[in-house]
Amino acid sequence: MKKIIALVMALAMLSSLFVMAGSAEEKEAPATVTPGVLTVATSPDFAPMEFVDATKEGQDMFVGFDVTLAKYIAEQLGLELVIMPMSFDACQTAVYAGTVDMAISGFSWTEERAENYNISDYYHAGDNEDQQILITLASNGDKYATIEGLKGAVIGAQNASLQQSLTTEQLPDNELVLFTDLGTAVLQLKNGDFDCIAVAKGNGDAIIASNPDIAQSGFFFDVDEKYTGNVILLQKGNDALTEAVNEALASSTELWDGWYEEAKAISGIEASYDDEGNAVE
Repeated sequence: MKKIIALVMALAMLSSLFVMAGSAEEKEAPATVTPGVLTVATSPDFAPMEFVDATKEGQDMFVGFDVTLAKYIAEQLGLELVIMPMSFDACQTAVYAGTVDMAISGFSWTEERAENYNISDYYHAGDNEDQQILITLASNGDKYATIEGLKGAVIGAQNASLQQSLTTEQLPDNELVLFTDLGTAVLQLKNGDFDCIAVAKGNGDAIIASNPDIAQSGFFFDVDEKYTGNVILLQKGNDALTEAVNEALASSTELWDGWYEEAKAISGIEASYDDEGNAVE
């Protein structure tokens, strides 16, 4: 009888060791600002990447490719997602200060960001970042299609954006006016405060789709390949969360095209545009 009891106890101990070993292999969710919650900053003025669906309320009102990506990452990490809307430059400040876990807002890789943040691997939302363009009033026609034609033009660009850097580098003789909110900038364009606005092509398509009096100018910036994807910004040194985010990105690549098409449909983009800014059905 004693031998049987000893055997049962030995088997029980062996079983518990297997359970412990299995648990050790399971990865715990990385630490976040608020335990159990993934807090993501985004600037919801950048359709089709992140924008507001006025027919919805609360957290559900935030839609777009980046929002879908944020939901996916939170789900993969077993965390509740909380979207924190703020201006584009404030997103970067919040990550740097550690008040949010990350910023997902159509960010391009830049050397300055790489110096100040942990940068995720690239992800690609359709053709949104493939080209960087200028949009203008449709009534201007091809007036601003060339550097020569752009002489004296006032260019608007979002503060702390890739478009700001490209305009500064490639159109140094033009007056550059920075703004924080893209929706307000579109109104300023219509009011004559700017002659053109520098935007990512996908974003320009969304603006044109809902504003028939705005069109592509015909001017395209020269864009290095390293700027043609998007990245997520995380606080410098937060390697555990960065690794988890990169794993989520790697597992979602086949979903990106579907997410982008869905975001375009919600934002009202019904057509793509060729290099001359003409709609292609």
